[in-house]
Amino acid sequence: MEHRLLIGTYTEHLPHVDGVAPGLLSATFDGTRLSEARLEVPLTNPSWVTASPDGGHVYAVEETGPDGGIATIELRDGGLYPRGMDSAGGADPAHVVVHPSGRFLLTGTYGGGTVSVYAIRPDGTLGARTAFVQHEGHGADAARQDAPHVHQLSVDPVTGDVVVVDLGLGEVRWYALSDDGSLELRPEATVVTGASGPRHLAFHPDGAHALLVNELDSTLDVLRRDGDRFVRVHSVPTRAPGTDGPNLPAAVRVTAEGGTVLVTNRGDDTVAVFGFDAGSSTADFVAAVPAGGRAPRDLVLSPEGDRVLVACQDSREVTVFAFDAADRSLTPLGSQEIPTPVCLLFL
Repeated sequence: MEHRLLIGTYTEHLPHVDGVAPGLLSATFDGTRLSEARLEVPLTNPSWVTASPDGGHVYAVEETGPDGGIATIELRDGGLYPRGMDSAGGADPAHVVVHPSGRFLLTGTYGGGTVSVYAIRPDGTLGARTAFVQHEGHGADAARQDAPHVHQLSVDPVTGDVVVVDLGLGEVRWYALSDDGSLELRPEATVVTGASGPRHLAFHPDGAHALLVNELDSTLDVLRRDGDRFVRVHSVPTRAPGTDGPNLPAAVRVTAEGGTVLVTNRGDDTVAVFGFDAGSSTADFVAAVPAGGRAPRDLVLSPEGDRVLVACQDSREVTVFAFDAADRSLTPLGSQEIPTPVCLLFL
């Protein structure tokens, strides 16, 4: 069965990347190979893209400054049609997600350290901004945690709280989201990871655990639900034993059945594979598999769950692996040249 893959990219030369893409791209995946990428919407640095729960709209950040943007794109009859551009509420938006209710869009800025919530109109465009939060402070690492850097947002599948991963502060914050779209910090629920530099969080299918990847010390934390908050109960390196040199983990994904966790390592250029045991709340390192390209920024599992695609930013390609859940193995199937890919989304 063929699937459509949206590909977020960088289009500009920036300090951390030499972007060469023309905008938001798409390709067709047949289960083994990706087609050549085609331009869907000319945007500037659409480095993260998400879809509405009903599949009718796509939203992409424009990672720019001093005020980045959020593009609304309608998906109709197989085509993508731009429907508007709104402020991201700060410089360099890094992430965007739609609330499962479809009523609100949530976005955060890396450069600005801000969180914004927008109401979504019936036609899918963004309405009023219902909440704006400016994070304040800094973390322990003077170079990377000099200021707040919001890197990811998600929604707690049990409580509906908005979960904000701030790499700069070294914190994961839980905000209660009201029916009118306002946010209220739940300070007692904040998970402090400090100089480890939290980057992305993925909820386990059981709703009782979350997996947090830390960019600055190359670790994976297991968080376990404890009443109305989470506590960190286990931590494991994302790198193979004995590996050294610079490394920055990026993406974390949990398989649908919950038994495997995958993490990308930029530097080692590997996909770290972990077995997850919900009973003991532990993640056990299985292997670090070569990603097949440089700077693996994102990875995604196919809808069937038996393929893994990896966006290799610096070698400008997406690599494809067969995934066997029984033995947690990744077998390379090939790659497709894609200009500076950094985010992958199956529609």
